[in-house]
Amino acid sequence: MELDLSTQARMVEALQRPEAFDHPADPLQHLQTHISHVLLAGDYAYKIKKPLDLGFLDFSTLERRRFCCEEELRLNRRLAERIYLGVVPITGSVEAPRFGGGGEVLDYAVRMRRFPQDALLSRRGPAPAIIDRIADRAAEFHAAIPAAASDAPYGDPEAVFFPMQQNFDQIRPLLGDDARELARLDPLEAWTGERYRSLHDLLGARKAEGHVRECHGDMHLGNIALVDGQVVIFDGIEFNPDLRWIDVMNEAAFLVMDLEQAGHAGLARRFLNRWLERTGDYAGLPLLDFYKVYRALVRAKVTAIRLAQPDLPAAERTSVLAEYGRYVALAEGYIQPRGARLILTHGLSGSGKTRLGQALLEATPLIRIRSDVERKRLFGLAAEARTGAPLEGGIYTPEAGRRTYARLRELARPVLAAGYPVLVDATFLRAGDRKAFAALAREEGVPWTLLDLEAPLEILEARVAGRLTEGSDASEAGIEVLHRQAATRDPLDPEEIRHAVRLDTSEAPDAAGLAAVVAELSAKGT
Repeated sequence: MELDLSTQARMVEALQRPEAFDHPADPLQHLQTHISHVLLAGDYAYKIKKPLDLGFLDFSTLERRRFCCEEELRLNRRLAERIYLGVVPITGSVEAPRFGGGGEVLDYAVRMRRFPQDALLSRRGPAPAIIDRIADRAAEFHAAIPAAASDAPYGDPEAVFFPMQQNFDQIRPLLGDDARELARLDPLEAWTGERYRSLHDLLGARKAEGHVRECHGDMHLGNIALVDGQVVIFDGIEFNPDLRWIDVMNEAAFLVMDLEQAGHAGLARRFLNRWLERTGDYAGLPLLDFYKVYRALVRAKVTAIRLAQPDLPAAERTSVLAEYGRYVALAEGYIQPRGARLILTHGLSGSGKTRLGQALLEATPLIRIRSDVERKRLFGLAAEARTGAPLEGGIYTPEAGRRTYARLRELARPVLAAGYPVLVDATFLRAGDRKAFAALAREEGVPWTLLDLEAPLEILEARVAGRLTEGSDASEAGIEVLHRQAATRDPLDPEEIRHAVRLDTSEAPDAAGLAAVVAELSAKGT
């Protein structure tokens, strides 16, 4: 049986009775979006797709809705297996339907485990520890999902650009004769086209290297919940493969943008840096703003569609127009140059390099690259892996050290070239390593600064010992390594001292101390 919208609406109305379910259905609530009905019944939720063909999605036939329900189950079980339970038929009659049972199938629904709406991060707000867990989960997910085949259309440069151009083509008619808002789109469109042309080859290379994958496609705070203490990422895109077979950087950019628009800029940077640290995908950073502008304008388009609705109440129109303006302003901010710069840490193990770097990246826009993490990645090891290597043995030989610093330079160069400030978290105790990075700054035409961290040796010993006991950090440096560093480090020369910001790290930096560091960096041109 094929349903139209009005007949399905009658069926959904008739489903809102306890006898339509094979379990207790109280409390029962009906929600709907422009493409779905959702019935919340007892401990479960049932999602029914509306019989629509909107071009970018096709739910117009019973068979299409069944297929898309099964796809929704398959795709969302990757990240929310405990929530997505199955696909159930709706049987009976339009006047007396029920979930399950025999007889003719009227429609299909995705059956899910219900959770309270205040579990959504868009309602409860994210916390730093939760952001770390989301970044870790997203990185694991992106590593595990399949990459697009070379002959598949997904991720081709033209396929990436098409919806970006489509945003502008679709938003303009919705704005009517609002000359001011129409004019705001012009520089955004010009920037998007210019960036597409300059990034064309990188877009092609990203697909060839396997970065275009079958992603979630809609990873934002409204689709992430904390359920029974677990991070659950749900409601991925099932209806259009073009919207989920995307570059993983595109997916990360969406959540970064969403956090920023929600007023969580520091947490957005925390997520991005944690995700980069886990994936090592620094080469994709030239695409980040490109995708953030796209994602912000998708959200702007959705609000513009609401503005164009003739029955929108005047009071609501004001708030929707403000929301539209916020997303456009966000996109406008992303096309502004940010000022690339290179910041190096300098200090013995335990001097607080990583702790200070974490605080800085949440206080000011920075991309951090950590030597302890990249050293282990070079050897195919996870960041928290313990090698038990002896002093100057295993992955800590002089040759391994040279390879690590070469890798750090290799990662930092394209990030600087793309206009991002970079903080390289390493000891930089050898003059040769410092000079190589000073040369990198000159080659890229960016200022550089050395954060010179000092603390009494007894404090460093206590920190190193405590860190090893906890086993929660990538560093494996012990007391013997610390003493060797103190005895063999190369002093800073006069030129390096001129670029240095000296910091006593006996205590963790408080807000005022952090602000002072940021101010001094700014005073030095970084």
